[in-house]
Amino acid sequence: LQTSSTYWAQGGIASAIDEEDSPLLHFEDTIIAGRGLCNKDAVSILVNEGPIRINELISAGLGFDKLGDHYALGLEGGHSRRRVLHLGGNETGKFIVDFLSSKIKESENITVYENFLVHKLLIDDNICSGCYAYSWNDKTDYTFKADIVLLATGGGAGIYKRSTNPHSSIGDGITLAYNSGIDVVNMEFIQFHPTALYLSSGETFLITEAVRGEGAYLLDSSGNRFMKNIHELAELAPRDVVSKGIFKVMSEQKIENVFLSLAHLDKNKIKKRFKNIYETSLKYGIDITRDLVPVAPAAHYLVGGINTGLNGETIFQGLYASGEVSYTGVHGANRLASNSLLECLVFSYRAIEDSKKLLGKNKINLPLESYKYLTKEELNTKYLRLKNEFLGIMNKNVGIVRNRKSLEEALEFINNIDADWDYIENEYYSDRLKSLKTVAALIINGAIYREESRGCHIRTDFPGENNILYDVNQSLKTGITRKEL
Repeated sequence: LQTSSTYWAQGGIASAIDEEDSPLLHFEDTIIAGRGLCNKDAVSILVNEGPIRINELISAGLGFDKLGDHYALGLEGGHSRRRVLHLGGNETGKFIVDFLSSKIKESENITVYENFLVHKLLIDDNICSGCYAYSWNDKTDYTFKADIVLLATGGGAGIYKRSTNPHSSIGDGITLAYNSGIDVVNMEFIQFHPTALYLSSGETFLITEAVRGEGAYLLDSSGNRFMKNIHELAELAPRDVVSKGIFKVMSEQKIENVFLSLAHLDKNKIKKRFKNIYETSLKYGIDITRDLVPVAPAAHYLVGGINTGLNGETIFQGLYASGEVSYTGVHGANRLASNSLLECLVFSYRAIEDSKKLLGKNKINLPLESYKYLTKEELNTKYLRLKNEFLGIMNKNVGIVRNRKSLEEALEFINNIDADWDYIENEYYSDRLKSLKTVAALIINGAIYREESRGCHIRTDFPGENNILYDVNQSLKTGITRKEL
């Protein structure tokens, strides 16, 4: 649970709970950020049910940060109001996961199996009745039978060399769904977080958007605030705009990074509000209250995913998906900051409520297969070398800015790498690489097919939005389809 993107989430969770805010304002901000591809019904559900789910967490004992008697609400890019709740300053995800984990431990009817990898869903006659999973603990395969399966495996931004995600975030759930015949939608939309710490060692650490919400500046190599000339909201423009602006400056000035400056802000407030960032940066010799902080965009969030309905349901009875692995239509072409944790809460709840009707009804009719993997150590294979090559190609050719030539080069690399995979002694790691290939190919093909720039998908050969593609989603199984898909 601690290697999930949720656990790593810093900024917070957006919800219109303040008396000067409203679900309507949250709705409008989300729609604007989504650049014409949001499912308005899904967004309405998110912003109206979000405060209900937040209050349930509070009632259960989760204590969000406060200023006096009121919740300390952060302001982030694209938001017109302060509405971002946070915990531990900037360790929101960690606090939420730890809190929910403690509740699970108190429950007598929940069993948690950690260090398992699901590699096949049990599907027969359009009904999902469980899965096969490999255990890292005893190197054995297990069959799990269930009336209801909920995929909550996170996204796939970890397939990029420069990423804010855990290394395990390579889209396994999307591969499972796609290989089972489920549509995956809008995979070309990879959100790059504008401000990840840039280090010569190649290590990456997220500098939450909330830092800019508290007044931090973005500076170029000459110390100029360049975002003021790019967007009226300057550093608080939507993420796709800020990432594109940073990339433009880096390209024009031929530099590897830009800088965040917090030196003009209250030092004690920064140390308290962003304790984790302050302490982590110090380990690299950077005092964020005084020094310029080198930052550059990094792959952060997979906006597309498994096509689901408004209750998280898929085309197979008994199979649901929620969170980053799913595509509900909430985020459109670009996710509004801190809407992701809220989406997890709202649509997981809806999936659970909807699935209750299936309890005791899904019966398995499949013969239970057995998968056996060889168990040689990872470092004794070519896995790491091939994976690193793979991540480098994604970073170079399928990054913030793409074009047909770079995308086709990446696709050719992926298609030609199969020969090397044949020599990997360990079948388990071979399957991991195949999952990498599946997700990468979906992203690349989606990016090739969408001949426009919209949200966090930017094509230099198609620099503007194509009005014909307004409100049009792409399914990689059924072709281009409108929002009703």
